[in-house]
Amino acid sequence: MNTKFLKNIALISLVAATFSACKKDNNEIEVPGIENKEFKYLRVLVTDELSSKITMIDPFEAKVNSFDTKYPLASIYGISGGRYAAVLYGSQNLAEVFDTGLQTHTDHVDIVNAGKWAAITATNLKPTHFKSSGSESLIFNDGEGTLSFGVESDFNTAGAKFRTINAGINPHHGAMAQFDNATIAVTTAPVGGSANRVIVIDKQGKRLHESTMEIGAIHGNATDGRNAVFGGFTTSAATSGGVLVVSEAGSQKLIPNPEGFGAFRLATILYAESANKFIGYVASKGAYMIDIVTNKITPIYTGNDTYQCKVDFAGKKLYVLTLDGKLRIYDLQSGALSKEGNVTSAVVATDTYKPVMEATAKYIYIALPATGEVAQIDVTDFSKVIKHKVSSRPVRLALTGFESNAGHND
Repeated sequence: MNTKFLKNIALISLVAATFSACKKDNNEIEVPGIENKEFKYLRVLVTDELSSKITMIDPFEAKVNSFDTKYPLASIYGISGGRYAAVLYGSQNLAEVFDTGLQTHTDHVDIVNAGKWAAITATNLKPTHFKSSGSESLIFNDGEGTLSFGVESDFNTAGAKFRTINAGINPHHGAMAQFDNATIAVTTAPVGGSANRVIVIDKQGKRLHESTMEIGAIHGNATDGRNAVFGGFTTSAATSGGVLVVSEAGSQKLIPNPEGFGAFRLATILYAESANKFIGYVASKGAYMIDIVTNKITPIYTGNDTYQCKVDFAGKKLYVLTLDGKLRIYDLQSGALSKEGNVTSAVVATDTYKPVMEATAKYIYIALPATGEVAQIDVTDFSKVIKHKVSSRPVRLALTGFESNAGHND
């Protein structure tokens, strides 16, 4: 299970401070007091379509710092421990790790170094899919059918490399999930084909549980640490969809999509840790709750206009952004809509790179490729916006750090 240390701690400092914001336009509102600021140890990372830069935003201090990357258009993923982020260059066969310098000590957070590149790298073919749990990180390498395995204690060791796990899987666009019992669920595929089965292996690549179900074109997955859910079609004919549920003990079952869903698969699967809920999403049909106990998939938002669907940092709420610029926030315990309103201008469905979104308990962050900015929007009042100029065309965004204001000297 992904454990996010201190992410749900909200210790509010009693020291008043003024907010030193970046240059404002007419749509921006200055946030006056510490109680209205983002958490002190939360960071936003952004990469660009055109420039070889990664930008780190410190929203609490309204500071923006950029660092050189090897290539543009890097994929970024916050790593579960909170300090690091994985940076993948799939086309260049390279993976790196960025170090924010934020280190947790359970009851507080220290800043042990300024933002920098960690030492560890991986050079397997087409690193594409990333997952992390505890101190361990995994990358699926589409060009090889292998996994790259790394632990945080090695990240800043000079010359460190991710270790390759080879389970004899054919190269394909794959996915994997980490179980709490130290095993891994990973997709397999026929030669030249799409992922259609899931096996369970150990960290050396030994096959522990073979596939018992074949489905079609698996894409998207998430885990609660005991069960992994994979989106896909029910058969290779791709006439109907469902989700494959694989347990850490190797058992497998298929939960079909709702009646009348059509020839669609839930190609993105999310897990909301605090709410303990699985969510499936596809742009053409909307967002759906997946209940692996009752074997039911039920609608949260139905529509063909969704282009971003994200769980917030703590895993309590679901954020659904549609092409008309409207954001809907759902409470995942009840599934009820808790807030909605416009947060961006309308988006063209055919745009290759649309705005991308992440959210904390206090703010929504939306990278805007057209303006080179990240909009920081108050979750309680969508009219309160702070804009951070980051790069020419920001198209990837991730959150790292901790939802906490508790530092060593606070």
